[in-house]
Amino acid sequence: MKATNNYLLPASSAAPGRAIPTDLLIGDRWRTGAENERIEVINPSTGEVLACVADATVKDGIECIEAASRAASAWAATPPRKRAELLRSCFDRMVANSDWLAQLISLENGKALADAKGEVLYAAEFFRWYAEEAVRLEGEISTAPSGTNRIVVMYQPIGVSLLITPWNFPAAMATRKIAPALAAGCTCILKPAEETPLTAYAVAQLMLEAGIPPGVVNVITTAKPAAVVKAMLHEGRVRKLSFTGSTEVGRLLLHEAADTIVNCSMELGGNAPFLVLDDANVADAIAGAMVAKMRNGGEACTAANRFYVQRGVYAEFTRQLVAKMAAVKLGEGCAPDTGCGALINQAAVSKIETLVADAVKRGARVLLGGTAPSGPGFFFPPTVLSDVAPGSEILEQEIFGPVAVLMPFDSVDEAIRLANDTEYGLVAYLYTGDLKTGLRVAERLESGMIALNRGLVSDAAAPFGGMKQSGLGREGSHHGIREFTEAKYIAVDW
Repeated sequence: MKATNNYLLPASSAAPGRAIPTDLLIGDRWRTGAENERIEVINPSTGEVLACVADATVKDGIECIEAASRAASAWAATPPRKRAELLRSCFDRMVANSDWLAQLISLENGKALADAKGEVLYAAEFFRWYAEEAVRLEGEISTAPSGTNRIVVMYQPIGVSLLITPWNFPAAMATRKIAPALAAGCTCILKPAEETPLTAYAVAQLMLEAGIPPGVVNVITTAKPAAVVKAMLHEGRVRKLSFTGSTEVGRLLLHEAADTIVNCSMELGGNAPFLVLDDANVADAIAGAMVAKMRNGGEACTAANRFYVQRGVYAEFTRQLVAKMAAVKLGEGCAPDTGCGALINQAAVSKIETLVADAVKRGARVLLGGTAPSGPGFFFPPTVLSDVAPGSEILEQEIFGPVAVLMPFDSVDEAIRLANDTEYGLVAYLYTGDLKTGLRVAERLESGMIALNRGLVSDAAAPFGGMKQSGLGREGSHHGIREFTEAKYIAVDW
């Protein structure tokens, strides 16, 4: 299977000789779009064009469904052990090519190389985890309370799955969906964000090399996502939609999926609070804050946005956070000493500038950063704002950048009220020296995930997802594979 167009990493990068496909993967071949149009992929660190990838049409999207449907029966009938071995081979391929993939992610996404390498290893872990889960998709058997029959439940593949992923974690968001879909016996179509398509094509190429049969994984990029996705959801054979992205787009997709009653999993926006109580170890809280805020340069749905610090440690926490943020080097993603890379595009920079300006207008103090440097590239420096007034836009929206917003509080009840005062409920962070207090507060926080005395929650073995308008369903853990199955009940009397 050969790609008609390829992208080569620069000569200075890892494994520069490996070709990265830039065409659509539909069934058993790489091909250009029906209208032969291309999408430019921009390097956020320089603003320059890296490559051009195929631009899929509605016709291409329907052909993806055809390819996935043709492969569906054979893949569903593939023994779980065989599926597991293939997924494990995908894991091995990703790990073996981790440096190459990290370089690619950094180039097209802008993130620091260390963050990119961490993402690749995290992404690979989903292949390993679901290689193990593929052989453990157990059914159930029980006796009806009346004693008249047995209740037998089996979990079967839900069918052709459409997977839509964002640009901020182009490898991890893809594998977090592909791996459980394949482990459950589903075929899939991946539509990555048009800003970072090269990583998706590279991962797909590695999967083919690992032995995944043609048609089981299909990949398309399009500059017309609304039209293409709408047509695919209404075609009738797509039975699962798994989407990671903004709450606004998630709402629109739920409306479209309703017409054909497509099963939906939605991992949507977040506005994570980070609570520090008076009895917390401040040094530990600062270390966790740097991970929760600065991982991926703040461009993460799990990023800590609102830092609520109890008044007794507010001054010390603020002093230490400013010092740590000031030490982070802003620079081109692929540079070895970069701690904070570029944002994805100019619109992202402009959004943060607007949010910071509004907060300052309402009385916030800029303790660090706050002003975007001149180009080239799309950069915003590590920034700390203190004493941000209630009602500021920066408290209501996802920041998606390296900006920490600090506010003091007096009582724990006040902190919980402030933390929950948002339409989102993806993740919350909490630091306290008392486990009993921590668990009691965690129960009251309206978030699908709580990081207690930790700055990181993501793990392939843990159920990832939120409540309220942060989404539906869970990814990762054994919950993730169930999202790609239908429970079939058989009433039998023996």
